[in-house]
Amino acid sequence: MLPTYQEMLQAAIARLGESSDSPRLDAEVLLAHALGKPRSHIAAWPERQATAEQAQAFEKLLARRLGGEPVAHILGEREFWSLPLAVTPHTLIPRPDTEILVEAALERIPEDAACKVLDLGTGTGAIALAIRKERPRAQVCAVDSSLEAVKVARANAQALHLDVDIRHGHWWQPFADVRFDVIVSNPPYIPASDPHLAQGDVRFEPEGALVAGADGLDAIREIVAGTPPLLVPGGWLLLEHGYDQATPVAELLARAGYTGIGCRRDLAGRDRVSFGRRG
Repeated sequence: MLPTYQEMLQAAIARLGESSDSPRLDAEVLLAHALGKPRSHIAAWPERQATAEQAQAFEKLLARRLGGEPVAHILGEREFWSLPLAVTPHTLIPRPDTEILVEAALERIPEDAACKVLDLGTGTGAIALAIRKERPRAQVCAVDSSLEAVKVARANAQALHLDVDIRHGHWWQPFADVRFDVIVSNPPYIPASDPHLAQGDVRFEPEGALVAGADGLDAIREIVAGTPPLLVPGGWLLLEHGYDQATPVAELLARAGYTGIGCRRDLAGRDRVSFGRRG
């Protein structure tokens, strides 16, 4: 007798156990994918039996997750700011905490006026595309040093019909002759010796998008030091960083001449996004 949706979920949650931070969510998302239905279908029909083909497809997906592969890589997609984004092993997986960076940026981008915005280290294009969606009058540009990531970001922009100028290069160099009102970045900020690099989803993500030197601040140092000439007077720089890096980032911003320095906390109440204004 074939199992019901509920039985499949319960068994999968038990098997995932401590190998996942969110076993129920992972099981529901993977089962929905195997069924070709939304998660709401499973909730509405928990006693419905899966077909043999659906059960087999689910087992294959579950085996990949049990092997540690991120759900976003298994499905090839992750939602960010209500935007479905293609994700590959060449890009950082967009995370909910990064939406705090988008929120902080939108507060500094007028809805009724033209504005130039630059996203450094765009990856999937998540930040740039979210900003472009909410501020259609803004001219949004983005850069990534990974050519493969640039291809993913451009494909996401095309699929979402959002006009973002995405270029390949080192930080701001492809736009060195442009002056921006807002610059945002979720750069690498994990110290090279951090034990979390050998745990969870980050094992499958590109090291270059995660690690930034011995203290995790190498990329932020470079961005803070190099961006003032790219900003118009009064322009803003906003940076995502580690939960324990707000103080050194604020010091870097102050030394570079930024004013109005502040910090926003993430969903868990931890310091996550710091910002400063060019005088």
